[in-house]
Amino acid sequence: MTPHTILTIAGSDSGGGAGIQADLKVFAALGAYGTSVLTAITAQNTRGVDAVLPLPPRTVTEQLDSVLADFTVCAVKTGMLGSPAVADAVAEAARDGRLPQLVVDPVLVATSGHRLGVVGAVERILPYARVATPNCAEAAAITGRPVDDVAGMVAAAEALAAGGPEYVVVTGGDLDGGEAVDVLHGGGHTTLLRAPRVDTRHTHGTGCSFSAAIAVRLALGDPVPAAVGVAKEYVLRALTGARGWELGAGRGPLDHFGWSA
Repeated sequence: MTPHTILTIAGSDSGGGAGIQADLKVFAALGAYGTSVLTAITAQNTRGVDAVLPLPPRTVTEQLDSVLADFTVCAVKTGMLGSPAVADAVAEAARDGRLPQLVVDPVLVATSGHRLGVVGAVERILPYARVATPNCAEAAAITGRPVDDVAGMVAAAEALAAGGPEYVVVTGGDLDGGEAVDVLHGGGHTTLLRAPRVDTRHTHGTGCSFSAAIAVRLALGDPVPAAVGVAKEYVLRALTGARGWELGAGRGPLDHFGWSA
């Protein structure tokens, strides 16, 4: 059977743990065929981001047009957009209905603190999202309000959903506590998704992997709440599998393929 085709529009991670590389691994692990549009090239590893080279908007558009002219794309996820001009190009395609089942991971700052995107770029694409998946720091940057507990996550999810996305998931993996709590808001309802926190430093690419998994499940026909639930379980397994790995000296990647399960 021909696999479903998923498209990722994001930056490249030379260390392979996040960005385009992580997205393609997730697509393959969950049984989908991955295509990609690069928005930027980064020099990075498990210890941080050393440099970022944004690609020209025309180059992004040419990649996007080439993929969409030949493949029947069933779902799309965006990660690092890099600049408002690139976001405008992607938003134009979304407005034209060319980016189905759009999942927006509003990448703004890497764990190392290196700025990978700007709020203005994210705001251009959010109105077209089926699902948006900010972490607490990203939700705070976009809404302009603190997001440092579950109540703040709920308020941020509601505020972001009012701006256009059909569903918003504010992920709470960066908060303290024995549980990793995510807040899902959509259709006027808010749900708290809880899972045990994995004791590991290897969390590089967690947000990318989560949004990529949602895109695959949407392409397969899951409703959004079910897709988000499957994605959360997938990331939990991937975090658990990689917790004993020694890939790099910093925050290592996830076990996308279940090698250590």
